[in-house]
Amino acid sequence: MKQATTKFEVHSSGRGLFEITSELRDFQRQSGIRSGLLTVFCRHTSASLLIQENADPDVRHDLEAFFSRLSPDGQPGWRHNNEGPDDMSGHIRTALTQTSVGIPVVDGELVLGTWQGVFLWEHRTRAHRREVVLHLSGE
Repeated sequence: MKQATTKFEVHSSGRGLFEITSELRDFQRQSGIRSGLLTVFCRHTSASLLIQENADPDVRHDLEAFFSRLSPDGQPGWRHNNEGPDDMSGHIRTALTQTSVGIPVVDGELVLGTWQGVFLWEHRTRAHRREVVLHLSGE
């Protein structure tokens, strides 16, 4: 079994979804591994990963609107607000989503659906530098 690992940065401009599918595909192709499992991991507690539709940007807008209602910034009574009113809401959004995803690799391609893309979801309102770690194992 072969293994390959790398990491890269995503520079967010603030809250929103940032597609990283092309970085994952480039890494998989350069690895030479044609069959296996790609693990994608976000090293943060106020950003997460999401596999979601990448064709219509309205999906991203509606997801943001839903999460804004579900976990609004600056809730009275929250103790953890060291970095501002979006601090705890960012942690809650991460807790409700995921910090790692696994994607099968078959015949030298990521097995994503026609309209699926992989996104880093920034949950904070200001720009951040986020690190994503990739680990691919297979043949």
